Amino acid sequence: MSKILVTGGLGFIGSNLIEKLLKRNYKVLNIDKVSYASNFYNTKEFSKNKNYKFLQCNLTNLKKVRKIINKYKPRGIFNVAAETHVDRSIDGPKSFIDSNIIGTFNLLEIIKDYKNKIKLIHISTDEVYGDVLKGRSKEDDPYKPSSPYAASKASSDHLVSSYVKTFNIPAIVTNCSNNFGPRQHPEKLIPKLIYNILNNKNLPIYGKGKNSREWIYVEDHCEALIKVYKFGKLGNFYNIGSNYNFDNLTVVKKLLSISKKKIKIGKKVKINFVKDRPGHDIRYAIDSKKIKKELNWKPKVNFVTGLTKTFDWYKNNQKYYLKLNKKDIINRIGIKK
Repeated sequence: MSKILVTGGLGFIGSNLIEKLLKRNYKVLNIDKVSYASNFYNTKEFSKNKNYKFLQCNLTNLKKVRKIINKYKPRGIFNVAAETHVDRSIDGPKSFIDSNIIGTFNLLEIIKDYKNKIKLIHISTDEVYGDVLKGRSKEDDPYKPSSPYAASKASSDHLVSSYVKTFNIPAIVTNCSNNFGPRQHPEKLIPKLIYNILNNKNLPIYGKGKNSREWIYVEDHCEALIKVYKFGKLGNFYNIGSNYNFDNLTVVKKLLSISKKKIKIGKKVKINFVKDRPGHDIRYAIDSKKIKKELNWKPKVNFVTGLTKTFDWYKNNQKYYLKLNKKDIINRIGIKK
């Protein structure tokens, strides 16, 4: 039974990934610093699995991380831990530098000493490519990050690549489009909209709602990550996307259409255009032909199906899930008390 370490496993993507790894009989250690975006409810369904273990640890604590890895001796590490919310990176960039850059650096320093015995899958984002007004970003395109968040992820990607070339560590970088699905923190667009719909509140949208993103259901992303771990070429970068591009206004309209079939929509649930954030990129879009061709992977869940499953999950879990971090939700996503 292979031992896997997942960083940030109390978060959205990390917890979904752990669930899939456990179903494939991997033994999984989850290390998470337990921040505002961490949620023990995310791991409730498998927390008592004999092959699962959780330890609280911040990746910036090199000594503690090294001690854990020396004791657990994983064959692979999925580095999912990251500060990810762009608005927060504008308000306070330092935590993004610490988590996304220093945390990754510490992992690399430890892996370097293991002489090819630990494979690293470093999970990154399509935002490192910056604004893509036409076409789709390929793995060898230059990085042009616009926000402190994207810049911190770009830096961590470059660090991984440099350690592959200089120290010959076994590592792969993945750059994924916008994820959505169960367990995502309610400050993100889709769960934020669902929260507001369920609670009869308006739907705040930046600018005129024309910012376009490529959306992938989280389970499809996790399937791709496992394929990359098992079959990906060391030292390579892999884009992971769906080719489903929609602007924010379209996302809202599709979600409203789904919601109206399931609940009675309150009178206050209306689209509310708000002031755009600084440096807001217009469009992200990536070319995923490489992973489809080399690893025979493709997404299985279309956008509307995924959106329906996501709405159902939040509706069924709102009594517990959406009350967590309520003060933070009110402060961050335009919800009035």
